Amino acid sequence: METKTIKHKSGFWFAVRSLISGLRLTWKHFWNAKNRRTPEYVTDKNYFNQPEGLVTLTYPYEAIPVPDNGRYRLHNEIDDCIVCDLCAKICPVNCITIESVKATEEIGLTSDGTKKRLYAPVFDIDMAKCCYCGLCTTVCPTDCLTMTPVYDFAEVDIKNMIYHFTDLSPEQAEEKKELLAKQQEEMAAAKAAALAARKQ
Repeated sequence: METKTIKHKSGFWFAVRSLISGLRLTWKHFWNAKNRRTPEYVTDKNYFNQPEGLVTLTYPYEAIPVPDNGRYRLHNEIDDCIVCDLCAKICPVNCITIESVKATEEIGLTSDGTKKRLYAPVFDIDMAKCCYCGLCTTVCPTDCLTMTPVYDFAEVDIKNMIYHFTDLSPEQAEEKKELLAKQQEEMAAAKAAALAARKQ
């Protein structure tokens, strides 16, 4: 009985000491929490260090910077897009939908000097399907398709995850299609007339 009593007492004091030790550590963190930890960039040598002070950020008002090579939301600079369709072809999950209309007039040049020959009445990226592999940005010849640092773009309606990057309104797209059809008809008529003239 005496042995059990001694063990019981030693266990009790061990629990008390553990409780005091835990409270001491907790109060130490509370005291040090008055010093805020400033956000460090990922390339900073102190990024993974945990200095004394509050380490929790008040997101979204504060956020740790994201890496430069991170893969997040896609963005297409439509003015530099030549509608080559390479991104849609290489996409493993088919999250990019593109429709093109051949221009009947001079459109202009991209920022790197590439001549534009096609309009994009439809250029949609479904970020709900995207697997963030980055293949589309790799094959883009004009570097107009990029991964942005934006990673917080949750939506209640999944349809809002589809981002539209067209350079034409629906009315303008129909107008361009009609102009192209008219040009093709005129070219076909001119070709037929030239063949008929040769036969004579």
